[in-house]
Amino acid sequence: MAKAQLLFETGGPEVFTWSDIKVEAPAEGQVRLRHTAVGLNYIDTYHRSGLYPIDLPTVIGSEGVGVVEAVGAGVSLVKPGERVGYAGVAGSYAEERLIPADRLVKIPDGVSDRDAAALMLKGMTVEYLFHRTYRVGAGQTILFHAAAGGVGLIACQWAKALGVRLIGTAGGPDKVARAKAAGAEHVIDYNAEDFVARLMELTDGRGVSVVYDSVGKDTFERSIGCLAPRGMLVSFGQSSGPVPPVNLAVFAPKAAYYTRPSLAVYNRARNDLEASAAKLFEMVASGAVKADIGQTWPLAEVQAAHTALEGRRTQGATILTVGD
Repeated sequence: MAKAQLLFETGGPEVFTWSDIKVEAPAEGQVRLRHTAVGLNYIDTYHRSGLYPIDLPTVIGSEGVGVVEAVGAGVSLVKPGERVGYAGVAGSYAEERLIPADRLVKIPDGVSDRDAAALMLKGMTVEYLFHRTYRVGAGQTILFHAAAGGVGLIACQWAKALGVRLIGTAGGPDKVARAKAAGAEHVIDYNAEDFVARLMELTDGRGVSVVYDSVGKDTFERSIGCLAPRGMLVSFGQSSGPVPPVNLAVFAPKAAYYTRPSLAVYNRARNDLEASAAKLFEMVASGAVKADIGQTWPLAEVQAAHTALEGRRTQGATILTVGD
């Protein structure tokens, strides 16, 4: 028997139940995967709390890396014994699971399981944000909220490699220093400064062409104030709470654009998933992007990991270890 963190109800971190599960043989098109490392992402807290509705009972978690144990009929993309990873497929908070083979990508030699689990979802998020939602390029100035978080630290590195001037926000001197070390040109401590006023100083009053905002309620309106005329607000998360209902007239003074993208939609097609993963691992192989694992917990202690994440007591990526 394998074990998993089951949810029978939604609520706080205490609702997880470490339980035995039975994992069947893979059906056609499926793989039986033994996890070695699981990535923790903020979207996991939305599923656990009920903010994003889910069917119960269930196993949440959307990112994992492991070894193929068995394959079902018709599977040719991967073979038993290969190291693979995935992002955006619910059910990773388990020692073993079944998963569609076409959602898996092979992990390159030289990338550890833990690094891959820290990079897959967050790195492919940066890929679609920077290359497909709003394509950034050398010489541009952008604003990226939560620059010391798991996605933010990858974004800082990626932007530096592209020659993009990334201005970040973070809470507290330690997080500011971490984002700067990762490649941000400037980092505004939103606990100490008005980030809109400071950003306008840094851009000589012009604002930025794009704001990437995963914070949501606490930053949404002020993010609009940071935009240059015809700029774009990319709202891809809500760690501080859902964005209130939006009157689109607030974008009119700057003729600004607004979008709410998601990795699941951007990488729904197999060719998009493969291209996104390939671009991420290309950046890793070049040395431009490195995993920044700030903390780890055993999967059995996921309650503590969720408590720290929601309390903003984590930096970089958080990994849940399996089988250690």
